Amino acid sequence: MSKEIKILGLISDTHGLLREEAERALRGSDLILHAGDVGGLEILTRLKDIAPVVAVRGNVDADAWGRSLPLTEAVSAGPAMIYMIHILQDLDINPAAGGFQIVVSGHSHPGSAGPRRFYLPVTVARLDLGAKKWNAEFIHLEQPR
Repeated sequence: MSKEIKILGLISDTHGLLREEAERALRGSDLILHAGDVGGLEILTRLKDIAPVVAVRGNVDADAWGRSLPLTEAVSAGPAMIYMIHILQDLDINPAAGGFQIVVSGHSHPGSAGPRRFYLPVTVARLDLGAKKWNAEFIHLEQPR
């Protein structure tokens, strides 16, 4: 990727639904990381209209297209090395020992961007890698019930 990566867009658990609010919230990202349960190629195609995308496979990405996604991915973005995985409990490395500063995961649904699950929040996040202290900003796409 030739452009300097400063703003990361973080999304997961779209389950085939990419909300317009999520697309708006991710605009301005230099790179979008999708932490699995994509739900279909069209989701990544639409996200790629916003910024380059790196995605990992989630447990619902079981069709032939979904199985083509990696289970984990290492991403170099600006000053950060990022380890991506869908289910955090499947993490089988020590990220710090592996040189990673950030781990991005999905699956837990607080933070999912697709269909509402129970009373959990529907969010995406942005991470400014240019900030002195990294802190993900969660963007609520709809109000909790």
